[in-house]
Amino acid sequence: MKNFPFHLSLPCHSISKTRDFYVQTLGARQGRNTTTWLDIDLFGNQITFTKSGDFNFSYKSYKFEDSVLPAFHFGVVVDSSTWNSLYRKLELSAEEISSETNFLSNKKGEHRSFFIADPNGYKVEFKCFKKFADIFAQ
Repeated sequence: MKNFPFHLSLPCHSISKTRDFYVQTLGARQGRNTTTWLDIDLFGNQITFTKSGDFNFSYKSYKFEDSVLPAFHFGVVVDSSTWNSLYRKLELSAEEISSETNFLSNKKGEHRSFFIADPNGYKVEFKCFKKFADIFAQ
């Protein structure tokens, strides 16, 4: 199956703070926008933020291996070089990021991840697989 970019639409509190975080902090590209919505190109994927306020989930987290992870999050799978570069950049910034975590050690799907919160409270995960071919391995 051919790979196609995904589209995700999320509510946000502030278009300008959301734009600054994704464009200035993460280095994403701004797409079409108005005063009430904004498209972000995050590694070739389209995220649309619409000014509307809070979005609430009943279950805020879950346990995976020895880590407690945010139940609602989205992210991007990148190569090792991109992952390392972004992690180093964010470590030096004023942004709070989770520490690097290695999941599924010595198993199919082994990967490194870290999370960062955007201005709306959404958790954005960046992950890098030890073997990229294992991304959907069972």
